[in-house]
Amino acid sequence: MAGLRTFLQRKDIEISARRYGIDALSAMAQGLFASLLIGTIFNTLGTQFGLDFFSQMGAFASAMAGPAMAVAIGYALKAPPLVLFSLLAVGNAANSLGGAGGPLAVLIITIFAAEFGKAVSKETRVDILVTPAVTIGTGVLLSLLCAPAIGAAASAFGQLIMWATELQPLLMGILVSVLVGIALTLPISSAAICHALGLVGLAGGAAVAGCCAQMVGFAVMSYRENGVGGLISQGLGTSMLQMSNIVKKPVIWLPAILTSAITGPIATCLFRLEMNGAAISSGMGTCGMVGPIGVYTGWVNDGISITAGHWLGLILISIVLPALICLAISEFFRKAGWICEGDLKLD
Repeated sequence: MAGLRTFLQRKDIEISARRYGIDALSAMAQGLFASLLIGTIFNTLGTQFGLDFFSQMGAFASAMAGPAMAVAIGYALKAPPLVLFSLLAVGNAANSLGGAGGPLAVLIITIFAAEFGKAVSKETRVDILVTPAVTIGTGVLLSLLCAPAIGAAASAFGQLIMWATELQPLLMGILVSVLVGIALTLPISSAAICHALGLVGLAGGAAVAGCCAQMVGFAVMSYRENGVGGLISQGLGTSMLQMSNIVKKPVIWLPAILTSAITGPIATCLFRLEMNGAAISSGMGTCGMVGPIGVYTGWVNDGISITAGHWLGLILISIVLPALICLAISEFFRKAGWICEGDLKLD
C-alpha cells in the first residue's frame, strides 16, 4: 500500500474530490469557452450581420468542443505533454459518442485516460509509443463502452429538470436559480454543469437569473468597499472573487442567494424567459454578458419576432432587479449588523 502511495505521488496522481470535482470541472469549462462558447458568439455575429467568415469561424471552433475540453482537463490534472496531446482523440470520441450529454462523458472518461496515461508516462524506453497508446486506448475503449450511457443519463436528468420547470415554474424557478447561482460562486463551474445537463428552455432562463443575481448582486452590494474596479470584476467577471470572504463570514452570501430566489420565479412565471442558445450560456450570468447574449442567440435561432417586452424582461432579470433587490437586502443586513464594513472587501 505504501508503495502504491509513493507511486501515485511520484506520478502526481491525486485521487480527490477537489482535483476531479473542482480543478478538472473548472478547466473543462475553460475548454468550452475556448471552443463552443466563442464559436456560438462568432456564429451569432455572422448570422446577424451576414458575415460568412464569422459563421465559418464559429463552426470550426464549435466542432472542437470535445478535444478542447479534454485538453483543458488534462492540463488541470497536470498531464505531461504526450498524455495531453493524446487526449485530443479521447475528447473527440467521448463527446461524439456521448451525444447530448457528451460533456459529462468527456469529463469522466478524460480523467481516467489522463491518469492511466500519467501512470505509464516515461516508464519505458518506447514512451513515444506506449504513452499515447495507453491514453488513447483507455479513452476510446471507455468511450465505446460508457459514453452513450453517461450521455443518456446526463441528458435524461437535464430533461427531467426542464420538464419539472415547465410543470412547476414557481418552485423550480426558485430551485434552479438558487442552486445554479450558488454553483457559479463556488469554485466549481456552473457553466460546465449546465452544458453537461443540456440545461436550456425555461430552466435555462432560471439558471441565467440565478447567475446574474450572484454576479450583479455581489458587485452592487460591495461597491462601497471595492469601487468601480470591484463592480466590473464581479459584475462582468465572476462572483467567485468573494469566496474567501464567504468562508470567513457565510452570512454575506445570503443577500445574493435570496435575490436569486426572487428573480428566478419572476423569470419563469412572469417573463417566461427561456435560454435556447448554447446550454453553457445558462451558467455564465453576466460574465462577459454571455448569459444575456445566449438568450438573444436563442431568440434568433428560434426565429422569434423580438419585441420591447423581450428586451424589458431580459434587462430586468439580468441587471436591474438583481442590483436593486440585492442592494436592498444587503442594506437591511448592514443595518441589522449582520454585514459589517469591510466584510465584502476584495484582496
